Amino acid sequence: MIKNVHGNTVDQLGAGIVTGRYPVGSSLPPEPMLCEELGVSRTVIREAVKSLIAKGLLVTGPKVGTRVLPEDQWNWFDPDVVAWQSSAGLSREFLRDLQELRRLVEPAAVRLAAERATAQDIVEIEAAYAGMKRSIEEGGDYVSSDLRFHQGLLRACHNRMLAHMSKALGALLRTSFEISTTRPDGPASSLPMHRAVLDAVIERAPQKAERAILALIDGANDDIEVVLKSRRKLPSLGAPAPRLKARVTAR
Repeated sequence: MIKNVHGNTVDQLGAGIVTGRYPVGSSLPPEPMLCEELGVSRTVIREAVKSLIAKGLLVTGPKVGTRVLPEDQWNWFDPDVVAWQSSAGLSREFLRDLQELRRLVEPAAVRLAAERATAQDIVEIEAAYAGMKRSIEEGGDYVSSDLRFHQGLLRACHNRMLAHMSKALGALLRTSFEISTTRPDGPASSLPMHRAVLDAVIERAPQKAERAILALIDGANDDIEVVLKSRRKLPSLGAPAPRLKARVTAR
């Protein structure tokens, strides 16, 4: 998505904070310096600072200027914050926090989806599943379909809080999916587990749906643990989602 001047300025300052260019506890450079560095007006800088304050990255006040806040005060449900961290490089703590969050939220959400999903909800989740299957068999963007599948489950809860959370969780889930799909045959092996979740929702079987989503999350966790235990550097996720190569499956 193409961003305007404000969005680009927020991105540059936010990424600078997350990467440590503007260290925790330090003050941002003066407005004139930022204007010259980023090629924007003072008004744009001020509006960008307001956005970063709302995301929990900055605080401003008399005699202290505009200071960078510690990571534990950042809004980790904000898609921009997650995207900046993903692009800067993933930490082990970040990935493990994410997996723990999934185990807390998704099982309860899928139970509700099994009780409340409408026919249209099922159509949309089926379409996402079909996109995943097609990406495995013919090649393509598996991660985006995987994300639609899980967000569809959250929307199928018909709970306004969870529906709103589905937007916030999107960037977090995308991070998890991209890491787990770096393993050979990871998408193909997880496809039957996705089918089990969907079938349980269609059957209106909350307990079965909960067990199925836990199996899926645990499988993703195993994939991520393998990546974490490897000696190679964790990838950054600034680029578009990787596309799978075509393959033939028996499914």
